[in-house]
Amino acid sequence: MNNFSIVTRIGIALSAMVGLTIITLLASYWLSEKADHDALAINMAGSLRYQAYQYTLQVMYAPAEADAVAEQLTASWNHHVFKRFQHEQSELAQQFQRSKTQWLAFQQQVGDGQIPQENLMLAIQPQIAHINQVVTAIQQDAESRIRSIRSIQVVSLFSSIGLALVIFYWLRTRVRYPLEVLTQAARRIGQGDFTARVKHPMRDELGVLAGTLNKMNEAIGHMYGNLEKRVAEQTQAIQKSNIRLQFLYETARTIIEHSPGYHDFTTIVNGLKRAAEVEDIELCLITEAGNKPYLQVQPVGATFDPCEGIDCSQCVNACAGVSIEFGKRIYRFSITREHHNYGVIVARCPHTEQLTDVQQQLIQSVADQLAIALSLKQEEEQVRRLALIQERTVIARELHDSLAQALSYLKIQVTRLNKAIAKNNQEVIEDVAHELHEGLNAAYRQLRELLTTFRLKVDGAGLLHALQTTMQQFNNQSEISFRLDYRLENTPLAPHEEIHLLQIIREACQNTIHHSQGTDVVVQLSQDAEEVIHLSIEDNGIGIPDNAEKLNHYGLAIMQERSRHLGGQIKIQRRDVGGTGVYFEFTPQYILERQPTTV
Repeated sequence: MNNFSIVTRIGIALSAMVGLTIITLLASYWLSEKADHDALAINMAGSLRYQAYQYTLQVMYAPAEADAVAEQLTASWNHHVFKRFQHEQSELAQQFQRSKTQWLAFQQQVGDGQIPQENLMLAIQPQIAHINQVVTAIQQDAESRIRSIRSIQVVSLFSSIGLALVIFYWLRTRVRYPLEVLTQAARRIGQGDFTARVKHPMRDELGVLAGTLNKMNEAIGHMYGNLEKRVAEQTQAIQKSNIRLQFLYETARTIIEHSPGYHDFTTIVNGLKRAAEVEDIELCLITEAGNKPYLQVQPVGATFDPCEGIDCSQCVNACAGVSIEFGKRIYRFSITREHHNYGVIVARCPHTEQLTDVQQQLIQSVADQLAIALSLKQEEEQVRRLALIQERTVIARELHDSLAQALSYLKIQVTRLNKAIAKNNQEVIEDVAHELHEGLNAAYRQLRELLTTFRLKVDGAGLLHALQTTMQQFNNQSEISFRLDYRLENTPLAPHEEIHLLQIIREACQNTIHHSQGTDVVVQLSQDAEEVIHLSIEDNGIGIPDNAEKLNHYGLAIMQERSRHLGGQIKIQRRDVGGTGVYFEFTPQYILERQPTTV
């Protein structure tokens, strides 16, 4: 029975219910069919008494009609409802046959005249008693059938109730309870509890489902556990990667914002220790020709110097790679860029352990960033040195072209003065004195202009602010109106380009103040469609003379020198409408850098 499926069991239960119902219906139908003519039989049996009395009265008072009544009575005894008594062997059939036989014998005696008419009523009483017994027996037989039908229905009712209780109990214990257990297990699985198990001893469909659910739950639990473990591992790996990326970002930002110093190197080494998870790490920086570090940085909290008693030159000059020394595995990462060695990052761990590829890549990335930072710092210092040399050259040239020549001229005048004093030539003495006075004034003015020029700078506010400040200064120093038309808001200029432009504009404006005798000066900066920058400085004065070099040759020389540094040409000419115009154009550096190089 344990191997029967639930469908088979439910089929058997339904078949039992249907079979019991069919048996009950058939038995009831059979009994009701047999009792179908019981009422007619009772009626016909009851009419036999009436006909018997009628026959007796007809014999007594109307003999002529007695035969018709006798035939009718005989027909009643032979009615088809009584035919079943001819074939049955029951007590009722025997009693009916006896009553019929006695009546026929009584009727024969009456017909033969053996019973006197005055005795007929008395003689018929026994026959009526027999007929009454037959009627009572037929009635009892009918009632017996009714009781049988009722008994069958009662038995069927209790049998159906009993069978229904058995089926209900079976459904409850074999179907409902296992389904509830399976449902609870499914809900626990849906809530993420993969430890739920279902115990079902039967080997039916629910048993197969329970076993499959247990196996599936076990498999999912195993997979979920592995998945959680993998997710935790991946989360930890992502967190570590995030720490490394954040460290690399902070390092790159530090390098971009400013040249790293000792404190920056200490911060980088501490961050590298945390990001790479290497306890023993060290940064050593050396000069190009040095054989020992000029800067050695260890993480904060290092208790000893790992390089103590070790030849530094062998360590810092060793090739990048891995070696085992003094019971430790040592990794060296060279800080090298463009064949220049700036130092080394040394990471140490027990010889039984190794750094992972990720750790080595992180340390190497930091070494590359430090190499870039140190290279940029070196290049920046070189650029500063070159700029300083260039500016000193310009200063020397300007001093030579201005103040030095003025002093040479004054020296010549002093020589003339000495000769004139020796000859007591009063006219020459007065002329030389005048020349010395004018020369000293010119030299002093040149010196002040040179000092103003050398102090000139462009601060963080940019070229526009510096030009506006310069225009305001010139407006305060003279009665000439200086106006600025600036159209380079969208043009990025290099610092040296801003300095040279500002210097050219100042020199031109100074010349205007000293020589133009005008009232209005317009300074215009613009850029054409080919992205060439144009500078024009125009005044409404008397115009530049033909011998302008003799009047202020050092100012013009300064402007010429500055224009050559910008790779452009400057023109100073008399305007057709009057006044002087200074015109300069050049291509800015950012345009030159994006043009292809011609080989």
